[in-house]
Amino acid sequence: MTITFWLMIFCCFTSSTNSIDQIPSFASPTEERPARGNTCFCQLSGTVDDCNCEVQSVDTFNNYKIYPILPTILPTDYFKYYKANLIKECPFWSDSAKCKKEQCKVSPCKEEDVPCGLRNAKQNNSESKKECACDKDDTQCHSQCKENLGASSSAYSREANEKNVCSSECIIETEEEERLGALDNSISDMSREAFESWQVHDDAKHDFCVPEDESSEHAEFYDLTINPERYTGYKGKAAHRIWNNIYKENCFKPDPQTPGYENFLNSKSLGGLCLEKRVFYRLISGLHSSINIHLCAKYLLAAGDGAFKQDVWGPNPKEFQRRFSPEKTGGEGPLRLKNLYFTYLVVLRAIAKASPYFKQETFYTGVEARDVEVKNVVLKIAMLAEKFPNHFNESAMFTGKEAHNLKEEFRKHFWNISRIMDCVDCTKCRLWGKLQIQGLGTALKILFSEKEIGKPGSSFMLKRHEIVALFNGFAALSYSVNQIEEFKKLTSKPTTGSKIPVSNMNGSW
Repeated sequence: MTITFWLMIFCCFTSSTNSIDQIPSFASPTEERPARGNTCFCQLSGTVDDCNCEVQSVDTFNNYKIYPILPTILPTDYFKYYKANLIKECPFWSDSAKCKKEQCKVSPCKEEDVPCGLRNAKQNNSESKKECACDKDDTQCHSQCKENLGASSSAYSREANEKNVCSSECIIETEEEERLGALDNSISDMSREAFESWQVHDDAKHDFCVPEDESSEHAEFYDLTINPERYTGYKGKAAHRIWNNIYKENCFKPDPQTPGYENFLNSKSLGGLCLEKRVFYRLISGLHSSINIHLCAKYLLAAGDGAFKQDVWGPNPKEFQRRFSPEKTGGEGPLRLKNLYFTYLVVLRAIAKASPYFKQETFYTGVEARDVEVKNVVLKIAMLAEKFPNHFNESAMFTGKEAHNLKEEFRKHFWNISRIMDCVDCTKCRLWGKLQIQGLGTALKILFSEKEIGKPGSSFMLKRHEIVALFNGFAALSYSVNQIEEFKKLTSKPTTGSKIPVSNMNGSW
């Protein structure tokens, strides 16, 4: 469902990938396909538009280096729990209604199932105490507390807020020592609120997405591993309205009078746009293509009866062909796929650029040994990203006289798209929509931050939910690139046998 949702939410596309041997086109499910429809993949080759990189280079790098590693961190506590408010009111229209389909539902976590280090951590609150703090008589804890309390840190640094695993109760003092050393370090509620508002204002100037208010009483943790993104059947007017608002109201327009978002953008209309506006289109298009591929790869092939017969999920090559073949898309399908590679390269570059920051991050959940393991894997991914030779060049953007205004317009357009996620009726689609938009927004925040990243004293900071979204979003893109190779194999063989269902794309995600 989530995937269906995304099918339509990201319709700005243009793509191409690696060439391949002749691949037959789709015919009737019971007929052997002729060997003339291979253009879907044969046209997916050459240089990724607006990047100095070949499609085949991305395929090799992703499928052999990145894709095998990412699944090892996604099931870990740090990356699988995502906190979000899924009952926010839509800010753009008042007639939104929750989808009642079973596939659209998500299950929030019980409080006791969430690791204490995540459940009790509060961003930018050095007074926050974690329940997993050690006992007073724990000598190892005392040593760790002294080490942590002795470390220097700035008010904005993550170490100031998360390094102190132990509470101040670890340090045992006599009553006299406590009396003599007593210091009134309390601040008024008014002052605390002022500090927090300053931080929010500080962050808002650099964020590309509406931040998740994790302190809201309606925000809950969701385990992404038991609420996976896949086809939900979310379609019709509600889904159409989401896409329409994304493309017509928030994308840069070559022709504002173009009717309907389906025909809003194609490769021909990009020629007269500046680099920054082309980048915006390709990012949205690439994300949309990725979602479409997820839908095709995790398609509901047969519905269960809710009792003895289980749902059957699997790849649907015919659906893939319908969405991406040039014959069925007016020649746009391969270009849509190519935009997936563009979006992948943008996020890869962001991870490489943030590598110094990840070296300082604790990835704290309360279980030190596991946190260290997670950090090591993240740093390995970041190191691989740094070594990739043909990165997207963000320094070519926002360089002219109107650079500041154009950058702010770019940011506000993306910010608005993140707000539209609260208008998605399908709850599962809303969850994954928020996460993937947040991930892409975090990548943009990293790439276009004016602050030095990972340098001592720098105020640049990523919140935990931004890091979680960044890597889960990148994993989704990586999976999509990998699945293109799988669909090449599936479509290179003639198919016979039972029919495979194909969705009606009109008004679907």
